[in-house]
Amino acid sequence: MSLSIMRRIKFCAGHRLHRHGGKCEFFHGHNYVADFYVTGESVDSVGRVIDFADLKARFKGWIDEHWDHGFLLFEEDENGISAIKMVEPSKYYLLPYNPTAESMARYLLDVVAPKLLSDTEVTATKVVIWETEDSFAEASIEVSADGTSAALAADAVTT
Repeated sequence: MSLSIMRRIKFCAGHRLHRHGGKCEFFHGHNYVADFYVTGESVDSVGRVIDFADLKARFKGWIDEHWDHGFLLFEEDENGISAIKMVEPSKYYLLPYNPTAESMARYLLDVVAPKLLSDTEVTATKVVIWETEDSFAEASIEVSADGTSAALAADAVTT
């Protein structure tokens, strides 16, 4: 039987959507919420899949270092990158695609989480990025009984 837990991390970041054509093409920011779901096949002697404090240290530590109070930009957004570099000091993170909520969730699940959890017995199976109180995007994978992961999916929901 697999067991899953979730740890919520809050952070603030700016971004813009390169070539969006609407108001999200302008520099702006959000108070994001990231929900990290991890799954394991066993529990430790205390009865935990993994300690919530351990998840917080790993995920919040990475987000604080790389994204919190920084700007997320698409690596092909030359104008945005030039603009952010003019500000000193500046903190920015380049993504291989536009920093939509969907892309952010996918990047955290597909790139960041495997590295952060590589020395544990849990696997990140879902990341939800809340861009506003009413809108979120979710990236998820299915983990089979043998611990291998299946397809990655990203969906956005606005209420």
